[in-house]
Amino acid sequence: MKDLSGRVAVVTGASTGIGRAIAAAFARQGMRVVLASQNPRRLEDAAEAIRALGGEVLAVPTDVGDRAAVERLAGATLEAFGAVHVLVNNAGVFAPGYAWEISGEDWKWVVDVNLWGTVYGLQAFVPHLLAQPEGHVVNVSSAGGLMTTPAHGPYTATKHAIVGLSKGLRAELAMKGGSVGVTLVCPGMVDTPILSQPEKTGPGGRPRGRLALAPEVQGVWDAIAAAMETGIPADDVGAMVVDAIRDGRFWLLPNAEQFFGVFEQELAELERGA
Repeated sequence: MKDLSGRVAVVTGASTGIGRAIAAAFARQGMRVVLASQNPRRLEDAAEAIRALGGEVLAVPTDVGDRAAVERLAGATLEAFGAVHVLVNNAGVFAPGYAWEISGEDWKWVVDVNLWGTVYGLQAFVPHLLAQPEGHVVNVSSAGGLMTTPAHGPYTATKHAIVGLSKGLRAELAMKGGSVGVTLVCPGMVDTPILSQPEKTGPGGRPRGRLALAPEVQGVWDAIAAAMETGIPADDVGAMVVDAIRDGRFWLLPNAEQFFGVFEQELAELERGA
């Protein structure tokens, strides 16, 4: 999809961070953008910022872990713009801790948003993408979907799942014979406010305040936070996504080069154990 001007894009998790940056990058290309996020206030702040860029924006509060809500998002998109050309499944949450100590409620919440939210997005939008002359799906995973990240079991499990789902989706769309491309985004260190997310929201959108973590888990958390502060700006990722769609590129690993050695080491360990 070379020409993005006038096309319609839906971006979930669009109120902050990478999702907001992708939506802004689309608006700069002249796309009409539908923003989805669970928090109405943050969502409207993002919509106003993108309108200030001259973008045509529709903001739809959406809990992507709710199938009916995602279907309403699709309906609102078609009612407002009559079509959809690009879907970005970006919404993501996490709950840190030891895998066996994280509550069942938190496990379900992360799986519902990160995995089922992506599945619901595909179910609601891919039929419409296939009805267009061309379309594109962008699934946002993480470097944590390609390597081990301790004390983030629900997050890394779901992000690994998005990698496998995206590989299969690319093959299935090729089998279907449509002109719908797929890009899998696995960011490394990107400077976003994602680490403040657990304090601001939780299951049902309820803020949880400061988390009480075991000292060693807190150490992992602090190390990630320090590394993220040196990460690339989220706006850089937005521009990379635009280029990947235009180039029809599947893999996109923004600022993940520092992890390549880790990927190779884990692959070698898996091969030795096979």
